[in-house]
Amino acid sequence: MKVPVDLKYTESHEWVKVTDDGLIVGITEYAQGEMGDIVFADLPQVGAEYKKGESLAVIESVKAVSDIYAPVGGTIIEVNEALVDSPELINDDCYGEGWLVKLSPETDAELDGLLSAEEYEKLLEKEA
Repeated sequence: MKVPVDLKYTESHEWVKVTDDGLIVGITEYAQGEMGDIVFADLPQVGAEYKKGESLAVIESVKAVSDIYAPVGGTIIEVNEALVDSPELINDDCYGEGWLVKLSPETDAELDGLLSAEEYEKLLEKEA
């Protein structure tokens, strides 16, 4: 299972990509694999504000309904509208077309609490 080195991770299996205009958030390959076939993604509204650790989206798969947590506090500035009609993009390309939201962080300091790719790989080894 590949863990992209240019991303940050949470212990609850979200990934974060830092861009010039915000943070792109999705779920990891491990998370989508555990969920199975994803059939629905309930994403937040643009402008919604979240604190770190709050549920910001819900993903339904054939196996379960799973909360997706805010990796940092911030405001939603974009949602992946493609997931409305094609939630399976999360399974097909979780690190690309299957991203969930883009948010504007309250502070960059919370990014320091996220896991590096190496730290996330160690977490996966423990969970295996």
